[in-house]
Parts: sequence; C-alpha cells; structure tokens
Amino acid sequence: MPRPIAATIHLEALRHNLARLRRAAPDARVWGVVKANAYGHGIERVFEGLRGADGFALLDLAEAGRVRALGWRGPILLLEGVFEPRDLELCSRLGLWHTVHCAEQIDMLAMHKTQSPHRVFLKMNSGMNRLGFAPAHFRSAWTRLEALPQVDEITLMTHFSDADGPKGVAAQLQVFRDVTRDLPGERSLANSAAALRFGGDAEVRGDWIRPGIAAYGSSPDFPDHDIAHWELQPAMTLAARIIATQELQPGDTVGYGSSFTADAPLRIGVVACGYADGYPRHCSTGTPVLVNGRRTRLVGRVSMDMLTVDLSGLPDAGTGSEVTLWGRAAGGAVLAIDEVARAAGTVGYELMCALALRVPVSVE
Repeated sequence: MPRPIAATIHLEALRHNLARLRRAAPDARVWGVVKANAYGHGIERVFEGLRGADGFALLDLAEAGRVRALGWRGPILLLEGVFEPRDLELCSRLGLWHTVHCAEQIDMLAMHKTQSPHRVFLKMNSGMNRLGFAPAHFRSAWTRLEALPQVDEITLMTHFSDADGPKGVAAQLQVFRDVTRDLPGERSLANSAAALRFGGDAEVRGDWIRPGIAAYGSSPDFPDHDIAHWELQPAMTLAARIIATQELQPGDTVGYGSSFTADAPLRIGVVACGYADGYPRHCSTGTPVLVNGRRTRLVGRVSMDMLTVDLSGLPDAGTGSEVTLWGRAAGGAVLAIDEVARAAGTVGYELMCALALRVPVSVE
C-alpha cells in the first residue's frame, strides 16, 4: 500500500472564501490570485473552486497558458508584468493584461507591434518600495502610456505594505489619492488584509481586490485574528497516519538530538510525515496537531520522513489513527495552517508552497 500521507484540496472552501471576500469588499471585482502554482495547491486543482472570480492573477506566462488551457476566457493579469519584449507577443496571443511598474516596460510597449491594444495596470510605489513608479514620476508614466497606440485602458494600482498591522493603509492611501485624484481609470489596491480589514472603504477596495492568502483559508493578520474570526475555511488539509507507537519512561528521549525528554510515563505515536513532505523542520515540541480530530502536540524533532506526537489522554489512538498536520480533520475539527506556521517561525504561505511533490494530492 502507499505510504499513509496525503493532501486534500477543498473546492467548497475555496468557493466559501471567495464569497466571504466579496462580502468584505462589496461591489469590487475579485482577482483569483493563483501565483506560485496557486500557493502550492495546484492551478488545475483549484480552478473549479475559484472560477467564480472575475479574473485570475499570476506571475508567469506558463501559468497564464495553463489557465487559458482550462477554458478560462476572462481576464488574466500578470502581476509583475513582462520581463522582456517578446513576452508582449504572448500577451497579445493569450489576451493577457499586465502590470507596468518601470520605464523599461513602457519602452517595450512603445516598440511592440500589435493589432490589439493592451490593457495595463500602472503600478505606484506608494511606500512598499518594491515595484512601482515613485509618486513623483507616476503621472509622467501615465502620460507616456496614454499616448501609446499599443495601450488601451490603464488601471491604477498600488500595494499596501502594512494592511495586516497597526500602521494600516491610511498613509499609502493618501499618497495614492493625492497623485491619482483626477486621473481616469479603474483602481486596484487591496490585498487580503486590506480587503478584510478595510474593504468597507470604497477607496481601499477600489474596482478590483487582489486577495491571495485569504482565498486559501489563512488569516492575513494572524495572530491578531484567526480564520474563525474572518469566517474563512482551510482549502488544504495535510493528513497522515500513525505507523507505530512507543511507551516512554521518565528520562527517555525522542528523536535526533534528544530534544525532548519525558518527565513522566508517556505514549507517543510515530507519524508518516516529515520535512521531506513539506512539514517544517523548525516545528518543535508543543506544535499543535490533531489525532483522530482531537488536539495534541508534536514532541521532539521533525525528521525527514517522520515526526512524533503525544498520545496522552488519547487511549483510542494508535497505529492507523489519522493525524491532521493542518486543515480539516475527518470529524470536522480544524487546525489552521497559521498555528503550525507560527510554531515554525514562518507564515502559512510558506507551508502551502512547500508541499512536497511526493505527497499525493486529491480534490474534493
């Protein structure tokens, strides 16, 4: 039989999360963000769950081609735009919209020969200091694009750096507002945190929101708020089974480095999951897991192929018992990926994207 570990993608959770984001930002259209192979979930796997979105946003041309191959005829946005002039040819062929964040991309458009003008998203660097035109240069960039016959409609765009924290969006919103006040075109500003926390503000939600992590059932401002607070559902479950048990006596240690020492008699379960499956090695004793839907803890160090869990208070658990590493257990109990990520000193994005190829994945 195959090794007892598997991931499950929950289409109904994706639909639910998409609807929740629409409620948070009423009247805005929603991008289904599927960059990084749909945050590790798989573009082809999540498509049916996210096809209720108004468009798909991603990074590279190959992923855009995969979305078109699934039959999608609506908008597709390249969030980082094109990287070289020949990319514009494929944008024309596939009907892609693309971000313009630097003068070199405008130069490429000016040299591009096309029968169909391009829809572009002109990005402002309002404080994130990654991509985008500085506020002082934004209007001149808009003027250059507006003059090009290769350009059709221009959407105005920025990205919030602190929508998930106490700083919020006010300062960047003011910069964006001041620079774009009398410019025509639609607006796109809000990521997951901005949509959920500030989507009631028409200026923040704009015409298009770009929720990423929230669509997949992770809280964008954890630990301040968890997925229950935002009424989100996990779109991915990683589950395995116990393949052996051990009875420990006081003073016995567990795993490499003897990082855990039992201070009382203790029964542990050995689980068929390790860092080679994408479970974070940095998770230490105390990281939450579910065994048969009941909450317990990881003990000792995560190995390449195995980890160990505390079976105290779980007399019915043993070889063959289901262990939910994150997501939704068979009985309905939920372990948010954010909790596991926090124990590993990271964020849910990284765990989703790190799911190993050797883990079989199903869709329900």
